[in-house]
Amino acid sequence: MKPDLLRIGDYELRSRFLIGTGLFPNPYVQMEAIKASEAEVLTFAIRRINLESSADDSILQHVEEGKHIFLPNTSGASTADEAVRIARLARASGLSDWIKVEISANERTLMPDPIETLKATEILVKEGFTVLPYTSDDPVICKRLEEAGAAAVMPGAAPIGTGLGILNAYNLGLIVEEAHVPIIVDAGLGSASDVAQAMELGVSGVLMNTPVAKARDPVMMATAMKLAIQAGRQSYLAGRIARKQYASASSGFDEFILK
Repeated sequence: MKPDLLRIGDYELRSRFLIGTGLFPNPYVQMEAIKASEAEVLTFAIRRINLESSADDSILQHVEEGKHIFLPNTSGASTADEAVRIARLARASGLSDWIKVEISANERTLMPDPIETLKATEILVKEGFTVLPYTSDDPVICKRLEEAGAAAVMPGAAPIGTGLGILNAYNLGLIVEEAHVPIIVDAGLGSASDVAQAMELGVSGVLMNTPVAKARDPVMMATAMKLAIQAGRQSYLAGRIARKQYASASSGFDEFILK
């Protein structure tokens, strides 16, 4: 059977789980959770990294070199100009040419600013970055980001860190239906059932941090999320039965007639 790989930019990934590195209680738990997740892509806020000595940074020094793809994010940026500047600094420091564009205009909700996100994506794509923008679950802006050259588009299921799950499954379904690049749900998921639902909608993968890092047992939760991604993906590929208004017996009534 041909491997079911996730292609982003020039990379083919076996794992559809992208995991964040923040909020863990300590580096040991962080690394054990990352191992359990089997994630190949790690994301972190550039503002939390010592760019002058990124190899010795506490967030990255425990990560086995060459084993993961780094996806720095521009968390904390409120404009396209800020996000572009942060991305350039990250690449100049040798971290990665992958970038997660994350621009929030409202500190209370942390909802993404779609206009500034689109501007930053257009600029960074032209500069050769592999851009994965975090945005709202609006099918129109997701399509615009794809057209701007995003390698993948990452709509949120709910506001960051809320654990509310998928608030608008209909919109996510439309986004997947119209997309020609991977759609990765980023933000708002809280449980394995949320993850499975997202994958059954046809998204290509899931990025999460808080639901794993803040769980009572982060390592066990990382395993649960990994398995939910796999189960949801297989369910989507297998094809669910159609919804019907009335019951339909698996055995016909004729089989119950005594002869």
